[in-house]
Amino acid sequence: MSSAVALFRDRFGESPVVAASAPGRVNLLGEHTDYNGGPVLPIAIERRTTVAAGPADGWHFVSTIDPAIVEADIDAPMQKSWSSYLVGVVRELRIIGTAPPGARVAVSSTVPLGAGLSSSAALTVAAAAGLQALTPWQVEGRELADLAWRAEHDQVGVRCGRMDQTVAALAQTGHALLFETGSGRVTQLPMPHPILVVETGVSHRLTGGALNERRRECEEALTILRSHWKGLASLAALPPDALGSALPLLPGTLARRVRHVVTETARTRRAAGCLADGDMHGLGELLVAGHASLRRDYESTLPEADAIVESAVRHGALGARLTGAGWGGAVLVLTPAGTESRVARLVQADFAVRFGRKPPAWTTEASDGVRREPV
Repeated sequence: MSSAVALFRDRFGESPVVAASAPGRVNLLGEHTDYNGGPVLPIAIERRTTVAAGPADGWHFVSTIDPAIVEADIDAPMQKSWSSYLVGVVRELRIIGTAPPGARVAVSSTVPLGAGLSSSAALTVAAAAGLQALTPWQVEGRELADLAWRAEHDQVGVRCGRMDQTVAALAQTGHALLFETGSGRVTQLPMPHPILVVETGVSHRLTGGALNERRRECEEALTILRSHWKGLASLAALPPDALGSALPLLPGTLARRVRHVVTETARTRRAAGCLADGDMHGLGELLVAGHASLRRDYESTLPEADAIVESAVRHGALGARLTGAGWGGAVLVLTPAGTESRVARLVQADFAVRFGRKPPAWTTEASDGVRREPV
């Protein structure tokens, strides 16, 4: 029995009718490219968010992180609460006519909050799947991912791209997902190698602040560049060999943002080639280069993440980088097969010397996307 099902029974005094779960994700490469029209290369992780639901008059939400039952008014102004993501899902289901008239909902998750592992997309995708299962209508696959994205982007106000919801909906076990956001094309690539995840212990919030500022900067840079490249569809569409001409046209800060997006686009496509060829050493080198670009050009890393990357590489990792939007979160580490535990211990020891605490570290395989769960 999942924690969500047990919580539902405990708080609502009956069994749920349906349950659905969706995974968090680790993005191998393609950071801040999704909202700039470029490719991303995530895997779904084994840690998941589960939503258990049953019909009701009105809307009643409860979570293992907040045991108080939230009596939600779907039409009221958004609150700064985890329940806003559920409200956003209900609003979007209403728009397309697939929302139940009301529901009791219980949520549990093993995806760490604020760790850059897409706990919010796991919640919205699982909630959309679970709530629809209370109705005769079903939206699946890409449509489900887009609905969950609108819940987070349009309703909650996170100016995110579509990567997180897409991998949560479409991921396949043992595969990474190359998602070309400009064209919408999705390619499944083999990823049999485990990933070590080391949490920085620094949480981040995405509803405002740095992420929205970076997106504004990218939009401003695109406007400037379009005065010279009339048909430029997105920043990611700028060819790498055009950077020499493009960067002098931009203020220094915008030039750095564009350099990251264009070079990260190229790195991500090269990384997809590495996966297709089984070249983990090549992938590791690209991870390190990607982190350096996040630190130097996108300015989205933090000292804890930089220290983990440096320590992991020094202790034999093939590569490492901060994953997720940044300014907190977790570092993914690619190690030679069978050395994950050793590298984790050494990185934790180095981190404790510098920051006075031991960071959580765990491994994951590439997992599957959204699915129904037993009740």
